Amino acid sequence: MTLKIILKPSEKLIIGGAVITNGPHRTEFVVENNVPILRQNNILSPDEADTPARRIYLTIQLMYIDNSNFKKYQETYWQLVREFVQAAPSSTGLVDKINEMIFQGSFYQALRSTQKLMEFEQEVLKRVTKCSEILPIG
Repeated sequence: MTLKIILKPSEKLIIGGAVITNGPHRTEFVVENNVPILRQNNILSPDEADTPARRIYLTIQLMYIDNSNFKKYQETYWQLVREFVQAAPSSTGLVDKINEMIFQGSFYQALRSTQKLMEFEQEVLKRVTKCSEILPIG
C-alpha cells in the first residue's frame, strides 16, 4: 500500500521514528511500505502532555513510533488509563475503544480516538470549573 504525502514548507513529519523537516518549498513524495507516520499536527511533544488524556496520547504516540521501547510505554499506558477511568468513570466507553485499537496494533486509529478522549477531558474540566464558579468556596 502506498501513501502520497504533500508537505507544506517547514512542516515536520515523523516517519518510522525519524523526524523530518521539510525545506522552504512544498514537497510531494510517496511512502511505499508500511511504516509509522505522523504529521506535525498529530505530534504531541512531552511539554504539551500537560493533562492526563494528553499523557495517554503521548504514550500511544511513543508506542507507535518507538517500537524498541514498546513494553515500557505499554506499562505506562495501562497505569495512565487505570488512573483516568478511576477519576472519570464515564470515560470507560472511550477508553475501551482505544484499548481495542491498541490490542489490534492500530496505533494511528488509537491516537485519533484519544483526541476524542482529550475533548471529553476538556468538557469535564469546563463543567467542574463552571460548578466551582457557581458555588462559593471558603
